[in-house]
Amino acid sequence: MRLPPRRSSSRRDDARVKVLALDYGSARTGVAVSDPTGTLARPIGVVAQAGSENGLAELARLVREEDVERVVVGLPLTLRGSRGEQAVETESFVEALRGAVGVPVELYDERFTTDLAQQTAGTAPEDALAAAHLLSSYLEWCAARS
Repeated sequence: MRLPPRRSSSRRDDARVKVLALDYGSARTGVAVSDPTGTLARPIGVVAQAGSENGLAELARLVREEDVERVVVGLPLTLRGSRGEQAVETESFVEALRGAVGVPVELYDERFTTDLAQQTAGTAPEDALAAAHLLSSYLEWCAARS
């Protein structure tokens, strides 16, 4: 079992929570959302330049519109599990995001989600599919902890 790096701003129970997942990229960020029970993930689209003022505003709108209780952002660790340049950029984005949304924001190990998205058939953008894979993995991890 792959344990994620966990940086939660909430001590709430993880079970039965609607979650928004982000596969962050400076140009394009994939977005997925869980169902209200926190068991199924579906891709919902892409936000351009999510770290910009407009991008953060769009993400805050999605959090409100989707009525989510938590946001999980994929942390792009290297294959060896260390933090590279992309992970540092993602952590900076998460700090900005925490200031823009009124729900807890967590980081979760996203290794291999892009590879899985490339192997997944569907009409959703690849970035959104990667976010959905990230979210599915996160929801399974939460369920295993309950």
